[in-house]
This record gives sequence, structure tokens and C-alpha cells, in this order.
Amino acid sequence: MNEREGIVFKSTGSWYTVKSGAEFFLCRIKGLLRIKGLRTTNPLSVGDIVAFVPQDEFSENGMPLGVVTRLKERKNYIIRRSVNLSRESHIIAANIDCAFIVATVNYPVTYLNFIDRFLVTAEAYSIPSVIVINKYDCYNPTEQKHVSEWFHLYNRIGYDVIVTSADTGKGLDELVKRMKGKINVFVGLSGVGKSTLINKIDPLLQLKTDHLSEYHQAGKHTTTFSEMFSLSFGGYIVDTPGIRSFGMIDMKNDDVSHYFPEIFKVAGQCKFHNCSHTHEPGCAVIEALQKDLISTSRYESYLSILNEDEDEKYRQHF
Repeated sequence: MNEREGIVFKSTGSWYTVKSGAEFFLCRIKGLLRIKGLRTTNPLSVGDIVAFVPQDEFSENGMPLGVVTRLKERKNYIIRRSVNLSRESHIIAANIDCAFIVATVNYPVTYLNFIDRFLVTAEAYSIPSVIVINKYDCYNPTEQKHVSEWFHLYNRIGYDVIVTSADTGKGLDELVKRMKGKINVFVGLSGVGKSTLINKIDPLLQLKTDHLSEYHQAGKHTTTFSEMFSLSFGGYIVDTPGIRSFGMIDMKNDDVSHYFPEIFKVAGQCKFHNCSHTHEPGCAVIEALQKDLISTSRYESYLSILNEDEDEKYRQHF
């Protein structure tokens, strides 16, 4: 049979659901498909464009079978450290038009260091990002003040920030506007409300959700693997498992400052061309920090990545 092209919608280990036109195929891989120079636990990820050959067979639930023969070049991807293998990485999703980092100031707490690490990862792989501060209706006045501080912190750097509430509908129209016609991915800690937000944005999807653990104030893993869904208003959404780490894969210390836009903006004014922005005289970054042109939290996130050894660059600290 002739080779066809499709997009990976779902991965469950050795089987991949591939959409081609209006049809879905359940596919296996022919041989090993690897990205050169990148060790990953999954040869294919949701969002990958693949070539496959349909087979004259069907799965138990009646889905036509196929064999993936080639992986098309990825324009980008989001990556995290593998849970079980610290020196391996796992690609969460590929070929993303926009990534939404869903965060909460409480229920559960999302630390700014986690947000910054995601943004650095997205910058490194050229993925446009939007910060979504969710559960606004749950917050007391002090927590709402933190929301305002987060909004201004990231907005002045140049990141788009949307404040949302699935219960009241706050910010949902803006989310839909940003997502329409694009391949989007939602990432964040377990329990921040990713699946609940997606269900409110497109009620036809009805993704599985769960409540916070009262003891730990942390979310239960209701999404166990990444999966892509078509949006009724046009475009796609990738729902991901709760993520506690992002991969700083092959990132040299000299490159870290490039992925903090506000640091990169002034770094060229430093006295020394190889300035690390940590202690050198005539450092424009330290001067901008002292003038509050660069926030202390962002600078601390920069230092935390800079000071890690190669193994630690695969981990997320709280």
C-alpha cells in the first residue's frame, strides 16, 4: 500500500494513534526512529509528523493498523528528564505553536523557579509561551496580590500572562483567542487545573479531572501520558501529565543567559565579553539588578541553573 502522512495524537508505549485526514490509525514503528544526538525514552511523541504505511488489518476495537516508516524533522519540542533514567530525556510534545504554562499561587503552590525553568526550556527550543495563572476565584486578598505581582513580573519582560478561573470563566475567552487554529500544549504541576481549563474551553472534550489531595495539597495524576485533541473552534490541544521537571538538555553555562530575555537584553553592555553576570566588575546585568530592571527572583533562577552540574541540570528543585 502507498505511504501516507499523519500526525501522532497519542502514544501508549509501543502503539501510536496517528491521524491522517479524517481517519485514525493504530501504528507500530518499523525499526528504531531516533533523533540524532538526542537520547530519549520515546522515539515518537505527540505532535510528530510521520510517514506510515496502512495495513490490511484492524485492531480489536476496529481501528485500521499501520506501520510508521519515517519521522519528519521536528520544528521544536518540549522535553523533560525521564522519571527513571536521569541521563535520558522524554519528549512531551513536538511541533508546538504555543505552550501554556499553567500555574497557581496556591492549591497547589507553583514556585517561580519552576515557571522560569519552563520558560528557559521553551526559549531554548523556540516555542512561544503564555503564562496562565489559574484558580483566581480561590484566592484570598493576599494571594490575589501575589497574582498581580506575578502578572507584572512577567509582563514587563515581554511574556503574555492570562489570569483565569474555570469556575467563573475569567480569562477563558482570551485563552480561546490565543489557541484558535494552533497546536497548543498545556503544561504544569499536577493539580493546577489543566484538564479542567481545557474542558471549560471546549466542553465536548470532557477530559478526566480529579480533586486535590487534602493531605498534600497536590494534584493526583489524572493524565498519565500526553494526548492531542481536536478543538471544536479550530486547532489542537495537547494535555500532558503533571510535570515536576524540565530538561536543560545540553545547555552550556555560556548559553543560559541567552534564554532570559531581560538578561540577554543588557548583557552586551558588560565590560567583559565572556561575563558570567555573577561577580565581574562592569557587569551590566548586576547593575540592572541593582536598579530593579531585572527581578531578584529571575536572577536567582538564572543562578540556580548556572550553578548546577550536568546531572543536576535534569532536576527541578523546590
